[in-house]
Amino acid sequence: MAVPATGGRGEQLVNGEAVEVDVRHARIGSRGLALLLDMVVQVLLGLILFTLTGAISSSLLGSSVDEALIEALATASVILVFVAYPTVVETLSNGRSLGKRAMGLRVVREDGGPIRVRHALVRSLVGVAVEWPGLLFPPFTWAVALTTMLFSPQGRRLGDLAAGTFVIHERSPAPWGWVPAMPPQLADWAAKLDLTNLDDDLALAARHYLARAADIRQPMNGRFANGLAAEMSERIAQPVPPGVPPWMFLTAVLAERRRRANQRVHASRALTQRIWPGFGRLEWARATGPTWDPAGTNPPLLGVVKEEGRPS
Repeated sequence: MAVPATGGRGEQLVNGEAVEVDVRHARIGSRGLALLLDMVVQVLLGLILFTLTGAISSSLLGSSVDEALIEALATASVILVFVAYPTVVETLSNGRSLGKRAMGLRVVREDGGPIRVRHALVRSLVGVAVEWPGLLFPPFTWAVALTTMLFSPQGRRLGDLAAGTFVIHERSPAPWGWVPAMPPQLADWAAKLDLTNLDDDLALAARHYLARAADIRQPMNGRFANGLAAEMSERIAQPVPPGVPPWMFLTAVLAERRRRANQRVHASRALTQRIWPGFGRLEWARATGPTWDPAGTNPPLLGVVKEEGRPS
């Protein structure tokens, strides 16, 4: 049985081997997209199965096909598509249906281990009864299932609660080892820039250059810096300030771009927090950015400074 670890955001668990595991629980957004993809697959599979069984029955039985047989075929198709199919797929794929695989999700046990047949079967039975398609008392059961997911700390649905499982993200964001920091002398200048026309491709190219500048020898280093600075200057309609080297100009623009992106993320999460308390996760947007310390923490910029003959 998993035991929540102390500290952090409550997203850690201790598995059966007493190892603390850090997981990212999947919430209603990613799980909803995965469910939509699975719904499309299941509906198509159900139509194909029902059509094939109907055609085969008609060819074999002819006029003996009646309403009772059609209802039996429809019931069998529902069981195969909504119970047998997800049970088999999640068991054989270790908790990854087609929709979950596309969204980078996985179903695991409460202790973080892989699910077994019984877990997948319970999830499927609860799903077909009260969630999707919800054969018992729809749409009341749909509202109950949605409310359960919204207010569950781990985003668990009724099937997860019954089976002792939850869904996690397999893909974890990997932050850059280096991000550009704002040169203090350019902070006021950068705050007034119009970055509307600065696209992701140019920003990424400049970031790649700055991260690898220490490994690029002259004269190619200067050519890269001057070329990127000229193109970026054209995009933002501002020349490089007098006396500012190209690498510092690029750094200031990228740092300002990142600062504004952080502000937008914080505003969005603040709005989410007001609408759904607990879902805004404002602490993610409050992380402080890198500090400007060209003497020790930024080796790529140090390399450029030395090559241009400026004091380190």
